[in-house]
Amino acid sequence: QVQLVESGGGLVQAGGSLRLSCAYSGLIFSSYCMGWFRQAPGKEREFVGSVSWSGGHTLYADSVKGRFTISRDNVKKTVYLHMNNLTPEDTAVYYCAAKPTMSTAVESNWGRYDNWGQGTQVTVSS
Repeated sequence: QVQLVESGGGLVQAGGSLRLSCAYSGLIFSSYCMGWFRQAPGKEREFVGSVSWSGGHTLYADSVKGRFTISRDNVKKTVYLHMNNLTPEDTAVYYCAAKPTMSTAVESNWGRYDNWGQGTQVTVSS
């Protein structure tokens, strides 16, 4: 059974930084792309970024490009979301997701992910 556990959320001032972690276990297939999504109150779930199993391919939403970076460590079985220059508009629950796929693939469509974590709250104060 695939399990994803996010951590690292919290309260930060605008302009600050946070690093979210997603620890995964129980993967069945040989490779998975991992995605980060977020959902603010009253808004739809939004794609943030995705990283391929190999780590060599990434994809980011325009709203976070240049500020957020995704990395992964398959030895530690952890995916990271490094968030810099945060703004109040980044306030949301952040979710990690996994999708079995080719080692170089990334995915922005949340409906195509099979496994989800429970989410971690990020609040950015102005």
